[in-house]
Amino acid sequence: MTPIDAQLLDFAEALGVRIDYRRLREDRDGQYIHTRKVIHLRPGMHARHHRSVLAHELGHAVFGDIPTKFGPVNAKQERRAEEWAALRLIDHTDYQHLEAAYDGRPAGIALELGVMTSIVTAYQARLQRIGDVTYIGARMGAGQWAHRVEVA
Repeated sequence: MTPIDAQLLDFAEALGVRIDYRRLREDRDGQYIHTRKVIHLRPGMHARHHRSVLAHELGHAVFGDIPTKFGPVNAKQERRAEEWAALRLIDHTDYQHLEAAYDGRPAGIALELGVMTSIVTAYQARLQRIGDVTYIGARMGAGQWAHRVEVA
């Protein structure tokens, strides 16, 4: 178990979320059930897949997501959970070096970071480059960003 895996388990404990391994529908690797505060994960996933799915489902837990039949709401919940996971699983300094080494290609970066490609893609979606500065999690307004890195 890596330190990030231990951190995810500690995070689940802090949220009061139980992790349960069970067979799920074929199109599912994990699911969060808010009313029971439980994350169901498909057993047998390799480490980087398990780590990525667990972090994604923890994102749903943090936001208290409840699936709905309204497509745009589900899409927003999925994107938000994936971005939340990406910001927890990827260290920006590591990402910078790997982005240069792999010319920004998510698959190679993901393999090196030990996460799924979708996590890197979500992380890249959170980056805002303006001139010689990269912002992570930028929002409208001065000083509203999660992390700022001078590139030049």
